[in-house]
Amino acid sequence: MKRTNRRAQATTGDEQKSASEKELFGGRLLYRTTEAHDAWFKLGVVRSLAALPLLLRLAVGLAWEADRKAVVAVVAAELGGSIARVIGLLALNAALTALLAGGEMPERLRAMVPAVTLVVIASAAAALSNAVSTRFSGPLGPRVERLVRQKYLERSCRVEMAAIENHDFHRLLESARFGASSASRMMDQSVLVLTSLLSLIAMTGVLIHLHWLLSVMLVVMVLPSAWAGLTTARHRYESYQRWLQHDRAADLLCDLLTDADAAAEIRVHDVGPFLLGHHASLAKVAEAEQDRLARVSAKLQLTAAALTGLMTVAICAVLAGLLWTSALALAGLGTAVIAIRQGAGTLTGLVSQVNLLYRESLHVADLRRLLRESANHLIPVGGHRLPAPVSEIRLENITFTYPEVGQSGPALQDVSLVIPTGQIVALVGENGSGKSTLAKLLCGLYLPDSGRIVWDGVDAAGADRAHLFRRFGLVQQDHVRWPLTARTNVIISRSDMPVSESRLAAAAERAGADFIKDLPHGWQTLLTRTFRRGVQLSGGQWQRLGIARAHYRDADILIVDEPTAALDAKAEERVFEQIRALADSGQTILLITHRMSSVRHADLIHVLHEGRLIESGNPEQLLADPTGHYRALYEIQASRYRVPIT
Repeated sequence: MKRTNRRAQATTGDEQKSASEKELFGGRLLYRTTEAHDAWFKLGVVRSLAALPLLLRLAVGLAWEADRKAVVAVVAAELGGSIARVIGLLALNAALTALLAGGEMPERLRAMVPAVTLVVIASAAAALSNAVSTRFSGPLGPRVERLVRQKYLERSCRVEMAAIENHDFHRLLESARFGASSASRMMDQSVLVLTSLLSLIAMTGVLIHLHWLLSVMLVVMVLPSAWAGLTTARHRYESYQRWLQHDRAADLLCDLLTDADAAAEIRVHDVGPFLLGHHASLAKVAEAEQDRLARVSAKLQLTAAALTGLMTVAICAVLAGLLWTSALALAGLGTAVIAIRQGAGTLTGLVSQVNLLYRESLHVADLRRLLRESANHLIPVGGHRLPAPVSEIRLENITFTYPEVGQSGPALQDVSLVIPTGQIVALVGENGSGKSTLAKLLCGLYLPDSGRIVWDGVDAAGADRAHLFRRFGLVQQDHVRWPLTARTNVIISRSDMPVSESRLAAAAERAGADFIKDLPHGWQTLLTRTFRRGVQLSGGQWQRLGIARAHYRDADILIVDEPTAALDAKAEERVFEQIRALADSGQTILLITHRMSSVRHADLIHVLHEGRLIESGNPEQLLADPTGHYRALYEIQASRYRVPIT
């Protein structure tokens, strides 16, 4: 371990990258550049500037959906402020004209009073408009973020399991998760862009009033900065997409180093230095990428600054020429200088704001693409209802292959079997034989490639999937350990109905979850150490809580996948007694296991091997066949408990 750690720290550049990525993750973690693309990403600089109305329309559309009154108030305030600034500049020009006119100074000062008064009023109006805009734009961002995140999360939990497990779709899911916060920041940037645009329009209008050539020079002045900023934003977005998986790997190492479940092994096996070394290796490679981006950005900024300087000299030359030819009065020169200075500052801010708006829009575009593409993967809504009650569920010639690239073959192939209701039906076989896959197909998490699942003659293919899900309860070996209270961990299985305290107590009793009363806060105890007051349960306690969750759901069919893996012998026997009692009361139990001792209470056993059904019968029938696969597995496991007689 220590030799590996030193090797990871000693290598640099691509060698360092290959060492850590290959050793820990089996290969490079960078996406190809051609994969990091989107409609926004393909835009050139000129088209990016032309896309500004579309960006603003996107932001305004999100804001309008979140809070229409706030949008109206912000737009009205910004328009009012822009008008006030125009009036203020024109009044300033009138004041300068009066000051530079002929006559005695007292008379010129008196002539300035109305214009100066108007300047003061316009300034006050602009300040009031800015305050109103701030008041209504402040809450707008969080409201948009809530709305967009809700859409993202809602869509994420409504897509098919096959989509969640698809690498490309899951990558889009990860990238789009930043869309909500980006949408919020888009609101802030859009308000600033709107302010700058209206202010720029005001400055441009004043300059056109003085001489049209001044407005042209002001617009030209922004092009170098816009080119540099937008190009930098595009480079950074490309880098983000390309390095997404690499950054996730570094975060994974951080999580492992601080994970409570891994803490014991990290210390006893001295894994800390190993993971720290590789984390440093990945971090140094990421730093090199940021260094590259900084160099690119610096070159672009330097070039833009040089071009902007040339534009500034050109503007000064134009002003001098206009004065020389008397095309611009001396009073107009003062107003022009103020307008150009304000316009230049506004343009500089506008370029920065457009760059940020553009960058955030890339993540929002990912979210929009997710919403668009996920429409093809949504679990269908509606359909016919399945019979209730049902006497049997029949699987006819079921074949299913997982959609992952590189899958070696079908997980299930031409499987036909019957699951009679009100009984304990066991699926038995080695790991990878297709037991859990069959259960997932049965409860609608996957759809078969071919074949049918029939409920008393009714094909489940066109069934209402939500109704189908409600027919099942699920106890998994690797069940979800919700980092919530003990109470929520149980009642979450029926979040669609009011909480029943009697039902909760009965579920805990059936699962043998009597440890709840010993927790610091009983049912209200938080089951995670991530937060204050939280506690951590043992594996067996978590499993009992998972069983209680399934009991609380009280579904027609209970799928139990290796339910006693973390329980002691006494608790295991109690669980199977309860399973037998549930079957006797009419509930169907589908028991998935590779342990022969777990199926002695089963009414019917289906034996799977390499994705095929090879035997069916009750325990006595299967044991009676000396050449059967079940008999062979039973004898292998039974031999472990035989004590040699000496």
